[in-house]
Amino acid sequence: MTGTLSRDTSTGTGTSAHVDERLGAEARDFLARPHRLLIGGQWVDAADGRTFGTYDPATGNEITQVAHGGPEDVDRAVAAARRTFDDGAWATMKPREREQILWRIGDLLDAKAELFGQIEALDNGKSVAIATAVDVAWAADVFRYYAGWATKIEGSTVNVSMPFAGDKQFHAYTQRVPVGVCGQIIPWNFPLLMAAWKLGPALATGNTLVLKPAEQTPLTALLLGEICQEAGVPDGVVNIITGFGDAGAAISAHDDVDKVAFTGSTEVGKLIVDAAKGNLKKVSLELGGKSANIVFADCDWDAAVAGSVAAWMFNHGQACTAGTRLYVEDSIYEEFTQAVADAASQATIGHGLDPDTVLGPVVDQDQFDKVSYYLRAGIEDGGRALTGGARHGDTGFFIQPTVFVDVKPEDRVVREEIFGPVVSALRFSDVDDAVRQANDSMYGLAAGIWTKDLSKAHHVASRLQAGSVWVNQYNGFDTAMPFGGFKQSGWGRELGAGALDLYTQTRSVNIQL
Repeated sequence: MTGTLSRDTSTGTGTSAHVDERLGAEARDFLARPHRLLIGGQWVDAADGRTFGTYDPATGNEITQVAHGGPEDVDRAVAAARRTFDDGAWATMKPREREQILWRIGDLLDAKAELFGQIEALDNGKSVAIATAVDVAWAADVFRYYAGWATKIEGSTVNVSMPFAGDKQFHAYTQRVPVGVCGQIIPWNFPLLMAAWKLGPALATGNTLVLKPAEQTPLTALLLGEICQEAGVPDGVVNIITGFGDAGAAISAHDDVDKVAFTGSTEVGKLIVDAAKGNLKKVSLELGGKSANIVFADCDWDAAVAGSVAAWMFNHGQACTAGTRLYVEDSIYEEFTQAVADAASQATIGHGLDPDTVLGPVVDQDQFDKVSYYLRAGIEDGGRALTGGARHGDTGFFIQPTVFVDVKPEDRVVREEIFGPVVSALRFSDVDDAVRQANDSMYGLAAGIWTKDLSKAHHVASRLQAGSVWVNQYNGFDTAMPFGGFKQSGWGRELGAGALDLYTQTRSVNIQL
């Protein structure tokens, strides 16, 4: 089979269409249940009763049916979020109580790590080992990190002068208050983790929200909704709409949504900006990337090879930070690129539920077709594949890890985001040449540097137009470190204390005594 899938909607019951025998009992039980929308604390069908299928990208089998929410359902969810925000059940709750609830969400994620990991692996295709050890564990950490911030949202006192007020005295201060109703639209590459990145700071600061997961991977968002209820989040604070682009568009344009946060492609990000202008809602965007990974001749060879492979193969290349432009110093170019190709070709390719899997499938037919297009484009533009260059097997959406050499800066595989296990390797002659080529992109999300020369590392890092720069490592994330992009890679910063700015606004109070 080719793995071609139909996403036609129906009025199905939501029961499991196919059960993988490797799933645990808890995961099977979850899949067998109806998968409805969460609105105002109630699990409800879509207004028109429609559902759609979600599929295992490793096999093409339908996993289950999910409620197909649309604009009418968005209206219901936004209304619930507005009522809850206005009545203050969450916004005015004692910060210590919000802290405890967020901490419980983290604990429950840890307690149900196997369940979440299996469902994420099945729905997205990623390795169950990575999904459990990275995605679920980090999501729990995010909730605990922002739980701590709930009691530390502070204003300040201001010693005002007001020269036109004569001898009058004043007491002036500022407050950081929640924005209100937040629309949050998350991608399919890290479904649970991206939901945590958005829910954590939004909830810590007292907002209510409408979350829309990607239609390709809706399941762990629904599980997270159950976790939020179990942890004690009040009804109407977290609302979840599973659906397609029309639901995301309705959230972005809704006049009763005060802020929209989006992670996804730059093209869709621009559409969200346009939709948001109706009520000038606040917008934060974490968008695409075509990140440069720079390897100097004085690198630690073994670490640089392994790290440079992981830079573009992690999560099957489906990461906005993927180091898919590999710049290698002239003197080691031939040997280093061959070492990267050799290492990549040894990766175990298989189903996400197989514990030995390193490289799983891309997420669906559309993504498979997109990556396949770039495999052809790389050759058409004059490139040469040291390894890979084709699909793997004849079932599911597997792509061979591919290393292109002999490419030019203007080639499509060098300029455009592919979002698959494909890297393009180019030469550079010196520091200035490396920096110039690395910065020659519409994107500016991340970059990597491999060198034993600490002075060189600092010098190069200070010149790269990227929101995150990793030295002698790649994807060196931490919850306390801000993350976001330069140029067309986005607006604002997620993670760290800076994410609180996305979900609060400042009120000034000036009292004449």
